[in-house]
Amino acid sequence: MSAEFGGRTGRQGRLSQWLRGRRPKETADEGGREALLLAAAEAGLPLAPAAHPAAGYGCSCDRVGCPTPARHPVSFAWQTQSTTDRAQIERWARHQPQANFITATGMVHDVLDVPLDAGREALTRLLDAGVEVGPVAESDDGRMLFFTLTRGTPEDEDEWWPCELDCHPETMDEHPGLRWHCRGSYVLVPPARLPGDDDPSVHWVRGLEHPLPDPLSLLEVLTDSCARHADEQPDHAGTAWPLRH
Repeated sequence: MSAEFGGRTGRQGRLSQWLRGRRPKETADEGGREALLLAAAEAGLPLAPAAHPAAGYGCSCDRVGCPTPARHPVSFAWQTQSTTDRAQIERWARHQPQANFITATGMVHDVLDVPLDAGREALTRLLDAGVEVGPVAESDDGRMLFFTLTRGTPEDEDEWWPCELDCHPETMDEHPGLRWHCRGSYVLVPPARLPGDDDPSVHWVRGLEHPLPDPLSLLEVLTDSCARHADEQPDHAGTAWPLRH
């Protein structure tokens, strides 16, 4: 799957151009939003519309006191709604010009989601060691997202490691701050805006031209970096808690 994902040289060239901000004029829009979304869909990431910031630090949804403003899908049917269909994504992007988008995990890809400082350290270590690292995004709320192949549907259900991993006390010390987004979860896909930010605050630092790796090839370094950075914080103050989906 990884070879198919990243092996089309023509597609890679277009993705590299879009993701570096040198997009063709005919696909240019404000901030390159539509082009980036179409690039993600063309690379196989299923997308669905999400909420966007409103009224300063509020959310565009009608929920009073939304706990995850601008970070959640707009439809409860987001798992079945998520698509890579170009025409549908163009319609969404043009009819909802302020909307963020999520990508549903556990279909084509998973996401290993770690605190930003730990993620930056881990990324440097992985690249220095010659490990194949796939697409990586950063979020201004202090997270780094490592996009990987999905593990599919293992025969042993005990093998599943859900995004709620780090809210279980028995795993907190071993894997502080790490979330594994797989089946039934989602993440914001760049470009996305968070409350209080005018510019895109979820952005790519490694583009979609990089093939998706096996998540297990990154896991040891990521968990080690998370543990090291958690140890530097008093009482694990830097440990992040999962979003509730």
